[in-house]
Amino acid sequence: MTPPKGPIVRKIPDGDDRERMVCTDCGFVHYDNPRIVAGAVCTWEDKILLCKRAIEPRIGYWTMPAGYLELGEAVSEGAVREVLEESGAHVDIKAFLGMFEIPRISQIYMVYHAEMQNAELAPGIESLEADLFSWDEIPWDELAFPSVTWALNSFREGVHPKFEIFNHVR
Repeated sequence: MTPPKGPIVRKIPDGDDRERMVCTDCGFVHYDNPRIVAGAVCTWEDKILLCKRAIEPRIGYWTMPAGYLELGEAVSEGAVREVLEESGAHVDIKAFLGMFEIPRISQIYMVYHAEMQNAELAPGIESLEADLFSWDEIPWDELAFPSVTWALNSFREGVHPKFEIFNHVR
């Protein structure tokens, strides 16, 4: 669909119950919906893969490989793609760990456990580095987002799938 060319205003469209961005010339309604983040806690033997972010937000902090799902992409495919893009690792999805909802930032995290096919890493442009950590070596104070901690703890607890809603601020 071609985007509207007329003035865009925030209003409640007819038949709706919340404000949306609406073109006053043609009536086009822009629905801005939550984003799905696909990611994976990746393991190689007894180690966990983490990537140091090369992009904002939280540049220089560690994260599990994860990112926004693309249109037409299955969530598990998105997780595998994100792992490859951010770490260079080739993985096999093993289990669905959980869904973590974060309404205050309109994100839904869908996280899997994936096993690496080998220990080879080649960080992509979104990562400063990628490395494997034992549980005791994880740089907990340098993790980029609470969602990383939630996913790691969910993996460690072994209770899957897990569904949680988080509304608190870091």
